Amino acid sequence: MNKGWAVFMNTLFSRSSGATLLILALLFSAAAQGGAPQAGPRSPSDTVREFYKAMRERRIREALAMSIYKPAIEGLKPAEFDDLRPDFEKMAAAVPETIEINGEQISGDDATVFVKVPDPEKGPQPEPVALMRIKGAWIIGDKASQDVVKKAGKEFFFNARIETHQNEVQEMLRRIPVVQIVYSHQHNGVFADLATLINVGLMPKDIEGTESTGYRFHMTLAHDAKSYTAGAEPARYGRTGRLSFFIDHSGTIKSADTGGKPLTGDAPKKDATKK
Repeated sequence: MNKGWAVFMNTLFSRSSGATLLILALLFSAAAQGGAPQAGPRSPSDTVREFYKAMRERRIREALAMSIYKPAIEGLKPAEFDDLRPDFEKMAAAVPETIEINGEQISGDDATVFVKVPDPEKGPQPEPVALMRIKGAWIIGDKASQDVVKKAGKEFFFNARIETHQNEVQEMLRRIPVVQIVYSHQHNGVFADLATLINVGLMPKDIEGTESTGYRFHMTLAHDAKSYTAGAEPARYGRTGRLSFFIDHSGTIKSADTGGKPLTGDAPKKDATKK
């Protein structure tokens, strides 16, 4: 799986919603039959424009059906689509009002569209958008990514969300020992509970809930507050995550599939990124 693919998944399901649609354009497709009727097949540039337009207008299912993600979106039942809707809405919210297309290059069944997408920090950034032609229609993306989607079917989006949530939980737990050291240096060597770390700004507030993280975080202090343990479990096992996590004040992170139950300190250490 290439780097762009991983970046897209992180954008779609991560807690941050500030990424631009450039990541989507680099990977998404727009099949000719998905948009408004027109005289002939869309050009690569028209394909990119139509996808942006569909996303901007919140035609989520229609836009995704014009993509290499068509096999994943078509298999979703209404309830499953509604479950994923917040993630899709986050993606649509990143769509800029305007994009600038500076040209395209076509070589056989491959094409590149050169797009400038607004960047609030660096200004408009030029980026190439790769396309391929399948059955006469241009789609944005690559064959390797398309094969991954086809293999996973409707589970693709759920699996991607789970993987992203689990990676983010592990990163959040790695942060805890660092901020606890900061706190203890300022408070006579004692550690803080999770609520205190959030209140003083050392941990993000959104881990109090599960909407953006997909996980329930918790922390337990020793009576003398000189040690602690923390953990996280999926809010909905099999949909927002599969692994449960545990960390103690030594910084050792453990993870395992416990069916959504809390993990204890005597569980063997496991790399959460491995399947």
